[in-house]
Amino acid sequence: MMNASGMSVTGMEQRFPTVAEWKVIVAEFQKPSLWRAVVQLVDTLVPYVVLWAGIYWALQVSWWLVVPLALMAGALLVRAFIIFHDCGHGSFFKSNRANAVVGFVTGMLTFTPYYQWRWEHSLHHATTGNLDKRGIGDVWTMTVQEYLEASRWKRFAYKLARNPVVLFVIAPFVLFVILQRIPRKGADARERNSVWHMNAALLGLAAVMMWIYGPVNYLIVQGIVTGVSGACGVWLFYIQHQFEDAYWEVHEEWDYTAAALQGSSYYKLPRVLQWLSGNIGFHHIHHLSSRIPNYYLERCHYSHPVFQQVKPITIRMSLKSLAFRLWDEQHKKLVGYKRMREVRREREKGRS
Repeated sequence: MMNASGMSVTGMEQRFPTVAEWKVIVAEFQKPSLWRAVVQLVDTLVPYVVLWAGIYWALQVSWWLVVPLALMAGALLVRAFIIFHDCGHGSFFKSNRANAVVGFVTGMLTFTPYYQWRWEHSLHHATTGNLDKRGIGDVWTMTVQEYLEASRWKRFAYKLARNPVVLFVIAPFVLFVILQRIPRKGADARERNSVWHMNAALLGLAAVMMWIYGPVNYLIVQGIVTGVSGACGVWLFYIQHQFEDAYWEVHEEWDYTAAALQGSSYYKLPRVLQWLSGNIGFHHIHHLSSRIPNYYLERCHYSHPVFQQVKPITIRMSLKSLAFRLWDEQHKKLVGYKRMREVRREREKGRS
């Protein structure tokens, strides 16, 4: 664990590197590799197309064959989204045009407009862990104080939004199928146009797929694929910033390096899941430098001891994060509603 000043508190104190120091460390990993990018495209998109071809064949046989193939396609789509994500950061290829083209194609598969998402996601990177700049590209997070002072309706809405069924089942469909079809407030012309261009492309893609698979079959299969990939994607995003010893500070005390190395998790996954998730579990490295392509994140993590002082979160540990609901500014950690009730009782005793 590390405190807000960037000092490790596990045994002996160690400070975070300065910006100048970590920029030197990560510099060699910020150079995209054409062959690695091409290999990743091939080993992601080819199997994805093959799975859809298998689904077409399986529909002639039995839905008992279709569903497992759709589940696998959904899992593989998570990896395709990471490619899209890297293109948005300009890190997948050296060429901006190549990033834009591949970003548009993978954006079609994931129902996400390239330029609008890129703009919005850049705001997320610039404000992660900043209590005064919440609300853009993050999971709704209230402090204990804010929750206690909120209206009954707002508390109900917050509890509903943080409910696992809503967060990981309903929200992915709302986000990728509905919200990504609408230009965001504050977006410029290129971002807005990217939404309309993607909507038109998706209409064409859906028409072709319905003609091939049949309208009902396509909608069911696409629903499974989108549901699986969306749930996995939202879960990964959730655990990357919603863990007990995360980092949140008011703007005046907010620090970029601490927000990356303390406020973004190192999610240690089994190899197959690490592959499917495009190494995004090394999220502390990604937030430190978004110019590092996903295929170099692990190598960068093991390149210097300072990155390895970040405590990993395992799958078992990550499940505990489902109980964390509010940011406790007093203890500098995410807590459950039990802590909120304790604070309320303490205040009631103080008044009596």
